[in-house]
Amino acid sequence: MRDDTVSSALLEWYDVHARVMPWRVSPADRAAGVRPDPYRVWLSEVMLQQTTVAAVRAYFLRFTDRWPTVADLAAAADAEVMGEWAGLGYYARARNLLACARAVVAQHGGQFPQTLDGLRSLPGIGPYTAAAIASIAFDLPATVVDGNVERVMARLHDVHTPLPAAKPELTALAASHTPLNRPGDYAQAVMDLGATICTPRNPACGICPLIALCAARAAGTAPSLPRKAVRPAKPTRHGMVWAAFRPDGQVLLELRPAKGLLGGMLGLPGDGWDGAGGPAPVAARWHEAGEVRHTFTHFHLILTVQTALTTAPPLRGRFQRATATDLPTLMRKAHDLAAAAHAPPAIRRIENAG
Repeated sequence: MRDDTVSSALLEWYDVHARVMPWRVSPADRAAGVRPDPYRVWLSEVMLQQTTVAAVRAYFLRFTDRWPTVADLAAAADAEVMGEWAGLGYYARARNLLACARAVVAQHGGQFPQTLDGLRSLPGIGPYTAAAIASIAFDLPATVVDGNVERVMARLHDVHTPLPAAKPELTALAASHTPLNRPGDYAQAVMDLGATICTPRNPACGICPLIALCAARAAGTAPSLPRKAVRPAKPTRHGMVWAAFRPDGQVLLELRPAKGLLGGMLGLPGDGWDGAGGPAPVAARWHEAGEVRHTFTHFHLILTVQTALTTAPPLRGRFQRATATDLPTLMRKAHDLAAAAHAPPAIRRIENAG
């Protein structure tokens, strides 16, 4: 059963306090008849998965400036898209981005399907992303549930079941509040509320538009919700990468396998810590530059960085100049650590160990 009390209060608040974002059509523009571009909605939702709004803005603007339509993106070279994605993390998203764009062009004439089932049939689009596109771009009453929505629903209804077990209950509650009128604006309103007022720590309950309706506020339990099951500690892996430099500043890089960690990205050759790689990629007198640390979804990583100056021919990969946007964050950390070991270059003797 739908309850419009919550959605009415939230939409009234959203009309005044909606966040301004480069991919969003404002409530005023939406009321004036401006329709959101499904391509921009989809692109922003994929970028925002497990990434903050602040981190995504610049990437979104670069992507839409370089590839303003889904057809433009579909025609782009894989390496160019992966290069622009570098630094956003979770690189399987970039591979799915290209696959989805190409499917939209090849199978749907460059137009995103306007049904949940049609959207779910596209590569890389799961239940959340399909619902977000359906509601925001096409104003369908789809239930959009992300971390912000789960938190708002848990507090609004004082749900104490820990996540992830609480997901079905929270989704059903979110569905009960999703209105038939302006469902796209409502979906964005709940997310804005969770991001700006109903925050994980120190929620600003005093200025919340739902304060009179919030069961957790009345019970004094809001700050402790949603509850989460204790997660096991992440394991730590160890590995090695080799950073070989030419005297002109070029560095030895190789294209990583399409599938797996940092798939399809340029990177420093490694020793197999990730299931790829092998022995040292070029003959040289190597020395240890230090360690870099990085955290992936399921494990922590400590990489020892070996570096050398050499003119020997590589056994794999190729020497090239690298910019900040060419390398994922982990590889950029290792590159910068190794490069610092060769400044100024005169303190190192170039080794030709061929």
